[in-house]
Amino acid sequence: MLNIPRALLLFALTALIGSPAFAQVDLSGVWGPTFHEDSAERGPGPELVDFMGLPINAAARQWALSWDPDRLGLPEHQCQVHTAAYIHRGPLRLRIWEERDPQTQDLIAIHMYSSTYEQNRVIWMDGRPHPPEYAVHTWQGFSTGKWEGNILTIYTTHIKQGWTRRNGLPSSDRITLVDHFIRHDNHLTHVSVVTDPVYLTEPLVKSEDYLMNDNTGGNWLWPCEYVEELPNHDNSRVPSWAPGENPFLHEFADKWKIPVDAALGGAETMYPEYIKKLGAK
Repeated sequence: MLNIPRALLLFALTALIGSPAFAQVDLSGVWGPTFHEDSAERGPGPELVDFMGLPINAAARQWALSWDPDRLGLPEHQCQVHTAAYIHRGPLRLRIWEERDPQTQDLIAIHMYSSTYEQNRVIWMDGRPHPPEYAVHTWQGFSTGKWEGNILTIYTTHIKQGWTRRNGLPSSDRITLVDHFIRHDNHLTHVSVVTDPVYLTEPLVKSEDYLMNDNTGGNWLWPCEYVEELPNHDNSRVPSWAPGENPFLHEFADKWKIPVDAALGGAETMYPEYIKKLGAK
């Protein structure tokens, strides 16, 4: 048996107990999005009746075909927040910081602030459970996180109804969201997996990338005031289209010379094999 001095052994054990979990990284800082991926959707926004590549069901499709973009001009929708499952798709500045116990330095939570709609998100890292199903739903939901190697994985529930794509495709208030944040030096990759038993037939996976931005200038606020955007609008009517009356049904498909069935989306349109079906039409 090795003769290890008791003092040296005690020091080694103390160092192991006091050190952070292996492979954890610090995501703290100011991050700015890159737009080399899905730039058209994330910048100017998706075209009407462009549902391609999304595993939507018939209920989601009908909701979106009934949706009139004038609805966003109504006062109650002008400042409607993007949920945690969608907010990363738009232009935003992201600030991340840690909250630690002042005595033990154990990680209690990771905080994220999004400049878009001035949203604060708390990711609890202390092992607390999620609230019951009937608890309040919010735009950012209730999130718990854990480290899987050098990947921060977040599980979020209790999210309000929002968008799968901001051209009318809805997400329900029963979605669950799994986020993965992976940092490589000054590069941050975000991968999200949304499961929606109401409007999706299978999980929807999306990704975005951020770069560390040491410049703390710029706009961190999102001032939004209700104004009259629809003059002479009949306030008793919600802008919408009856089944079969959407005038934009063929616009996107005709522009890109694809069948309307392809533009209407569904899980089949997510996969490369669908190209063969397009070629046969």
